[in-house]
Amino acid sequence: MNDRALAGAFVTKTFDYDGGRQVTVYVPPDPPKAVVFAGDGRRISQWGRFLTAADVPPTMIVGVHGLADEQRRLQEYSPVFDAQRFAAHEQFFVADVRLWTASRFGAALPTERTAVFGASAGGELALALGLRHPDVYGAIFCASPGAGYQPTEVMPRRIPRTYLVAGTQEPFFLENASRWAAALRTAGADVVMKERVGSHGGAFWRNEFPLMVAWAFGRE
Repeated sequence: MNDRALAGAFVTKTFDYDGGRQVTVYVPPDPPKAVVFAGDGRRISQWGRFLTAADVPPTMIVGVHGLADEQRRLQEYSPVFDAQRFAAHEQFFVADVRLWTASRFGAALPTERTAVFGASAGGELALALGLRHPDVYGAIFCASPGAGYQPTEVMPRRIPRTYLVAGTQEPFFLENASRWAAALRTAGADVVMKERVGSHGGAFWRNEFPLMVAWAFGRE
């Protein structure tokens, strides 16, 4: 397994999972007071520099890299397409990566200081993992979720606080986010739903990320 530091702010590790899966961690300059676990981590971990410039507590980003093959990515990120593949990735993401993070960085933070983030199909992953593991993730950050994984009639009794965002120029994903916001509110969850000007994959995801962190973990 490889473990290499990049510029003092990032650490990338290659795990044995699925023939070699990388995880990139953004390590803030000061000891982390919060941690966000994210899918599509090759891209999301780089957003740490925007957190450093924002008025938020020092926050670590643990980014699990996603697959380039879109079909296999969807199978890992949404429990409705391939339950076995999703379960294997869930075990890796929730258990293996989290335990390594705590051991490597001493970042065994409590649930209320831990969030899970994802955008598009990754938004489905964030919702699924957050709802299935409320003892691990105290907050769900979800941008422009896909429609594979949808709310069920019976929601979990315990639901993490949830922050959703979607763009006015991506009506399909805005509808999905609004559907989730309504279902979670009906179930009694603490929910924020933001509608921004933007298209799918737009910069508004990145710009919203520090606002999500500030909402969940406060201002510095």
